[in-house]
Amino acid sequence: MSRKLDTEEIIRISTDEFKQAKKIPLVMVLDNVRSMHNIGSVFRTSDAYLVEKVVLCGITAQPPHPEIHKSALGAEFSVDWEYYADTNEAVEALKREGYEVWAIELAENSVMLQDFHFDGEGEHRIAVVMGNEVKGVQQSVIDKCKGCIELPQFGTKHSLNVSVTAGIVIWEMFKKLY
Repeated sequence: MSRKLDTEEIIRISTDEFKQAKKIPLVMVLDNVRSMHNIGSVFRTSDAYLVEKVVLCGITAQPPHPEIHKSALGAEFSVDWEYYADTNEAVEALKREGYEVWAIELAENSVMLQDFHFDGEGEHRIAVVMGNEVKGVQQSVIDKCKGCIELPQFGTKHSLNVSVTAGIVIWEMFKKLY
């Protein structure tokens, strides 16, 4: 039988310790994500799995904001973030910094997440672009990416919530990069 741990028994690092901790070389890019709850959830999951940073683009809201804080629960203070008015500029900047940039999108020639592998050996730096809740990742952004990664789905819907998708992608990338 298992006993649920009390909050005092759960040992977590401080925000300062998180800032100093070695991160996985993963950047989450939010392309015009409109829900502040989705934004906050991406921050919270990024904190849980030591994501390097979150890049907020276009209409994506920025901390500090009480609606982001509701789901981030302070992760917006631990996880580094940047803002770009244009997602295309963010992608170009990440590529110049040596990141391989992939969009998470249903597209021709997409790679299924379970089949995604890094090219070559050694250290890999990756950025993944998550799109708007209705329109997805902009085509102009997809055009700048190395390709698209797709999550397999077997039901009647063709998409998942941004925060759910981000959680799945972050976990899969963490397993590959950690």
